[in-house]
Amino acid sequence: MPEDRPADVTEAPGHTDRPRRARPGLVPSRAQAVVAVLLAVLGFAFVVQVRDTKANDTYAGLRESELIEVLDGLTGTAERARREVDRLEARRDELRDESQARAAALDEAEQRVRTLNIIAGLVPVSGPGLRVTINETTSRVSVGSLLDTVQELRTAGAEAMEFNDSIRLGADSSFENAVGGIELDDQLLEPPYVLDVIGDPHVLRTALSFSTGPIETLEGLDGATVEVEELESVEITSVREATRPDYAEFGTGQ
Repeated sequence: MPEDRPADVTEAPGHTDRPRRARPGLVPSRAQAVVAVLLAVLGFAFVVQVRDTKANDTYAGLRESELIEVLDGLTGTAERARREVDRLEARRDELRDESQARAAALDEAEQRVRTLNIIAGLVPVSGPGLRVTINETTSRVSVGSLLDTVQELRTAGAEAMEFNDSIRLGADSSFENAVGGIELDDQLLEPPYVLDVIGDPHVLRTALSFSTGPIETLEGLDGATVEVEELESVEITSVREATRPDYAEFGTGQ
């Protein structure tokens, strides 16, 4: 019995045993991606070149002399703009200096007004100073002794003074004898006389306690007792009414 032999298989031409690859065109290859990028770059470059060409066409037909005139015009415009910037910056600095000068002058004027108001007794004030209490014992306190006390304190730098929490002393204050006490600026001042003073406490005390000074005079000649307290804060609340001078006026140049 003849042996069984496998049937002959006729292979198609070009047939190989390797597995078939996927059909091309379904997934872009690396080469195709590179080509796409190159085409995009070339397209962008072309668009830019066209735009530059159109921009340059504005001056393409001009002669050399005309181009020089255009350049000179642009240069002149830039120079004028630079000068205008310099002018505006200079004006800005000038206005800034003027504003600072006005602010400084205003501050100085306000400070002078505050100082003059304090000196004239037109505003309440507070600060360190003394409280001087004068009690009558064997006799009345004389107007002269009270006035000397005030004058010595002024000389020592007293910046504000008030009697009995009610009468503010001013540059034109006056003392006169009166029934039941002393008349100060047309107001009756009754003992004990309590004088509040703002200034350097140590200097003010020294002005009262030197030999033959106000304290010695009040105690020795008037028979009064004098008590002096140094205080960190003295409150003076009474004020004077501002009066318009009848004869004095601002001098020339004021």
